[in-house]
Amino acid sequence: MAVIVKYFAALREELGRSEERIEHHDGLTVVSVWEQVAGGRVLEESVLTAVNLDYVGADYPVADGDEVAFFPPVTGG
Repeated sequence: MAVIVKYFAALREELGRSEERIEHHDGLTVVSVWEQVAGGRVLEESVLTAVNLDYVGADYPVADGDEVAFFPPVTGG
């Protein structure tokens, strides 16, 4: 039982990895996934989160086998 966690752009650089697997447990949410993988960093409101390619909020429940992705804010000009 596992969840795949993916990081994009600056988050990938900051965390030093693009993907990892974590164990699934009851009550897992997007924010609790972040707390497990981010080494104490707070999940900023500007970070976009997705589960199985659908954008979701931080309290969204994560099921076994889901893919959770974190995207930093993007700016352009």
